[in-house]
Amino acid sequence: MNSLQTRLLNGRTARPIDLTEMGFGGAPLGNLYRKVSEEDAQAALQAAYDNGIRYFDTAPQYGLGRSEERFAAAIKRFGRDTIHLSTKIGRLLVDCEPDEVTPEAFVDVPQKRIVFDYSYDGVMRSYEASRQRLQVANADILFVHDVCAFSQGSQEASDARVRELFDLGGYRALTELKEAGEVAAIGAGVNEWQVCQKLLGLADFDCFLLAGRYTLLEQDSLETFLPLCAARDVGIILGGPYNSGILATGAVPGAKYNYADAPPEILEKVRRIEEICAAHSVPLIAAALQFVLGHPCVKTVIPGAVNAREVEANLAVLNTPVPAAFWSDLSASGLVREDAPMPEERSCSAA
Repeated sequence: MNSLQTRLLNGRTARPIDLTEMGFGGAPLGNLYRKVSEEDAQAALQAAYDNGIRYFDTAPQYGLGRSEERFAAAIKRFGRDTIHLSTKIGRLLVDCEPDEVTPEAFVDVPQKRIVFDYSYDGVMRSYEASRQRLQVANADILFVHDVCAFSQGSQEASDARVRELFDLGGYRALTELKEAGEVAAIGAGVNEWQVCQKLLGLADFDCFLLAGRYTLLEQDSLETFLPLCAARDVGIILGGPYNSGILATGAVPGAKYNYADAPPEILEKVRRIEEICAAHSVPLIAAALQFVLGHPCVKTVIPGAVNAREVEANLAVLNTPVPAAFWSDLSASGLVREDAPMPEERSCSAA
């Protein structure tokens, strides 16, 4: 079993939330892009738990409820009080005709369609439906899901969803759930740091689940957002540490960067990072995963997995020894921002 360090989400949650530095992201178990067997899904969840992972994240969107239902079976085995659990609001799942199903990027999904709803009633209905699918009394963290321009299609649509959250009572519902002890923390799960900064200008949030946007290739969030998080004691849960592929595969033909073919300038930057990796015998994927944990606001990273082998591979990457000299050379290279905090040197912690 791996011995995973834990990090306190912040000092303001309704009850302490110590997150293992690696968590388990539930999107792939909703059959993201391809069908995952029930056997593989449960094996992945069990491998995560057996190897010390104690933070599990899911959402109604992930397979139109399938990911949450798969989590339910695993949580029964684990014991609810042995893990920290997060899910999300913003998408209601409504029964529909077969031709009305809205699977988004998921396959082999239940016969449901998605209705976006960030109102007071929408938050409460979504949370209750998630509790039923997860078969739990409560979640620890409840995220507002996908109010960013990337997910909504435009900045105007993003702004409208944020207004809906506040004008129609969605944020009030979140705070009521936290004050009642139904959840310990509230936040937002999005693909852009800018909307997180906007939300912090409007109200208090405990944390954000940020898909990418602080990686070996992207550190613009160091300008204003991450310093604001540090000042406000806001934790970051980081998904997408590989920028959707290239920081795992390297600059190979067809490498993906943010869900599209990597442009020439990104390919060149990754090649230069790979040269430093080669000089220190450090796998690029290990550098990418461990880099994000160097920032004190980043409390956990949640790479995806669809089977036990992928879980164990993720943990091996986390535990790959990376010498301090590598981080020094990377910092001096100009390939990352000078103000990017570098991780401490790691040694293998697997027992």
